[in-house]
Amino acid sequence: MKMTNYRLQTEIENIKENKQEWFKDYVRQVLESNKPYHAKADYLGLSIQEIQNKIDYLSDDIKEMTVLKKSLTSAKATALEATASVLAEYGIDRLDGTSISSITITPQKTKHQDTFKVINADALIKLGFYRVVVDEQSVKDAMLTVEGMNKIDKFVEVGIVNEEVPARIKVNARRSSTNNQATELLKLVNSQEAA
Repeated sequence: MKMTNYRLQTEIENIKENKQEWFKDYVRQVLESNKPYHAKADYLGLSIQEIQNKIDYLSDDIKEMTVLKKSLTSAKATALEATASVLAEYGIDRLDGTSISSITITPQKTKHQDTFKVINADALIKLGFYRVVVDEQSVKDAMLTVEGMNKIDKFVEVGIVNEEVPARIKVNARRSSTNNQATELLKLVNSQEAA
């Protein structure tokens, strides 16, 4: 497990959308340094890959914690019900403690929840309980033909929305699962940077 972050990785982790100039200046320093071009590429790429590794790690942790939370919530509910049942067997409705004030049994109750189910949809439609909505996919499909477009054209507005996506870099990982040479170069860059 990697114990230290590359400086570039730390800069990426702290970058804000509206405060990019500091980061850009640092990237310029890396590019203008006298290090070999492949060391610069590795430094940039591996720093970004480390951020992705953290994102993936957190995503996996969130999934595991969600499952664990659900399991613990269920276990707690089961324990509360089982303990109440055992206390009731002994005729205990309250236990006083020293670290906690007390344990009491809440009485059993019935929750009411309204349900709704349509038994005869046709009869309700005949009584006027319905609504009509446009099938947008059918309209789009019809617009692909000349006769469909002639019928529909005056009832729809077609436009194009342009979204500008800024240029980005893409880190292309090596095919092999281990890249010791690149890692060693990155360590060398970092040790020279620290000095």
